[in-house]
Amino acid sequence: MKALILSGGKGTRLRPITHTSAKQLVPVANKPILFFAIEAIREAGITDIGIIVGDTAREIEAAVGDGADLGVNATYIHQAAPLGLAHAVKIAQDFIGADSFVMFLGDNFIKDGISPLVREFEEERPNSQILLARVPNPSDFGVAEIKGGKVIGLEEKPKRPKSDYALVGVYMFDSTIFEAVHAIQPSSRGELEITDAIQWLIRNGKEVTSHIIKGWWKDTGKLEDLLEANRVALSGVERDVRGSTLGGTRVIGDVVVAEGAVIENSELRGPLVIGEGTVVRDSYIGPFTSISSGCEILGAEIEFSIILENSRIESIGGRMEGSLVGKNVRITRSPAKPRAFRFMVGDSSEIQVPE
Repeated sequence: MKALILSGGKGTRLRPITHTSAKQLVPVANKPILFFAIEAIREAGITDIGIIVGDTAREIEAAVGDGADLGVNATYIHQAAPLGLAHAVKIAQDFIGADSFVMFLGDNFIKDGISPLVREFEEERPNSQILLARVPNPSDFGVAEIKGGKVIGLEEKPKRPKSDYALVGVYMFDSTIFEAVHAIQPSSRGELEITDAIQWLIRNGKEVTSHIIKGWWKDTGKLEDLLEANRVALSGVERDVRGSTLGGTRVIGDVVVAEGAVIENSELRGPLVIGEGTVVRDSYIGPFTSISSGCEILGAEIEFSIILENSRIESIGGRMEGSLVGKNVRITRSPAKPRAFRFMVGDSSEIQVPE
């Protein structure tokens, strides 16, 4: 079997972070989301992976390389424009050949991996097997209609869903999917929809089964989902303090402090991770926080947040929580008069200030 990971797309819901960074490389627990997908595929016994890339191809390729460091063989497939999931399958046909494959959306986070799905597909040998999860808001997703354990219909973001089973971003296919993606037409939004391709399989008598996910899953395309994925990932860390802890620092719970980090006169309350070369001084870092490498946290309080590399947060006069801070950001308290909030903010940003 092979695997296809989709790592194109513009990540509009995570702007402005994704103006300068691929959404699949935004980290949770200081590891790019994409790496969790690659590891899940590798743990399922699949090492030959095609990665669909678009505008952020150079960044994705720099992060993953040939895949050797992650225990896989990576092949890059360039998609000229985001023309739909089924289009991604279509352009990957030469790479996949006659093999069966798993397709994984690169910004999805599945806590318990996909090994049971792969084993089930290999044993039962349907033409397609889709991963589903029950959700409270099915109108926001592709939705499956199921009868007798078989998938009998799919709808993309229906106004009146026929079930609460949403398509998770993992699919299993044999080579019949290529007939489907060549047969369907673009949707009203100009894309080749994977739901249309799977519906074509059903309509033409192919066997489409489902696997209901029992564990935790998120599409990390929005800030709140990204922070929740960070929380879940951090829930599995084990205490590993390699950096320096100085001057009365207290370390409570499962805390990871990378080598070269310096923590001085501060309290760390896990689970949390702090990257290489980061300095934390006179501060409180609370649960479910990931601070990347090369940061400076001075006289600050932070909880339930993600701070990317080389950022500086200093004496902000309140607790920061539920935040995503990009690379090379400076958040400081200014003594300048008149007292006022002073921002330099990129497109599509969101800032909340206390009353």
